[in-house]
Amino acid sequence: MALTDEGQSPELSYRAMQARELGRAFGLAVAERTVRNRFPGHMVSTLDAEAILLAGFARSGPRPSLGARPRPDFFIEAWRPGEPSRVFVVTVNGNHQKATKRTAKADRSAFKQLARGSERAEHFHLAEWNTTPCLLMSTELLALDGITVNALQAPGEGLLPARPATGRRNADAVLAERNLAYAGAVKVPADGHRERIQDGFFIPRKELGWYGQLLARTGAAGQLAFAGAGTEIAQYLTDKQGHKHYQQQTFAGSSSVRDARHKIGPTVYVGTDQVFRLNRIRVEAFSGIAEELYDLLVKGQVEGYRNRAYELRDTYPTSTTSPLWGPVSFGDDGTVMALRVLPTQDAEESS
Repeated sequence: MALTDEGQSPELSYRAMQARELGRAFGLAVAERTVRNRFPGHMVSTLDAEAILLAGFARSGPRPSLGARPRPDFFIEAWRPGEPSRVFVVTVNGNHQKATKRTAKADRSAFKQLARGSERAEHFHLAEWNTTPCLLMSTELLALDGITVNALQAPGEGLLPARPATGRRNADAVLAERNLAYAGAVKVPADGHRERIQDGFFIPRKELGWYGQLLARTGAAGQLAFAGAGTEIAQYLTDKQGHKHYQQQTFAGSSSVRDARHKIGPTVYVGTDQVFRLNRIRVEAFSGIAEELYDLLVKGQVEGYRNRAYELRDTYPTSTTSPLWGPVSFGDDGTVMALRVLPTQDAEESS
């Protein structure tokens, strides 16, 4: 793939945004595909790392935050109902550098971004030091061979325990926040030197079950947000994650609202739509989730949602277009993103 002529020479203020948004999106897509290929037969959930870490490491204050501590960008969970799941730490970056044969390795933006990504990933550990798998991605938007994603990986298990079908340890149960240690939390074994400790986001072994619940519930909140839900999201978030914010009623002018319903292929999707302009052409974007799965999430049935989503994973279309729409992206988790060009005002008036 390659950028269009217009995309290769955007205004300066848009270059950073393009690298940040488009570059990160390509990197994350490659990371997700890597995990899917490594664990066939599993579902894959991608979660914003900051939203996850706030539940256990947020600094106290009127607006909980993680401060400037180095941290990964995303967690990817590969899961199957009733089985232990795997977690990958992911960092993603993008850049516009036009590297040539004369560009030294030390000057390559991709090398620098991967090095910084390694630093961020090193500040998160599950159970013990250096056993959590990592994927570090750097996207070169103007590479000689087209858009190129450079990737580094670090091996590890990243294993989380299976949850019981019922009870306080499954994902349907309301989750309590933790106040986990950050300073000096990670023990680095001796390797020719004395054992040392370092700061980091560390999930102790005894808290791995809690962390798995946290991933599942925050993932459920993300699915509802993708479909434009409002107050229903609050039930899945802790106070530090924004529970109170989502308890408040929002309005269409300031937030997405779950007010759209479309049948695309054999499935009825509910969600939200936005209208924007591309070179004066009005385009509608619809994002939603299968109605059956949405209803389970609204009722707080995370485990039921995961079971049903897994059962339905192979029933969704694999095409990239759909009648009455233009480009369509179907997720095996029951989500959909669809675009279509809206009639022009002249066409509407003539009809």
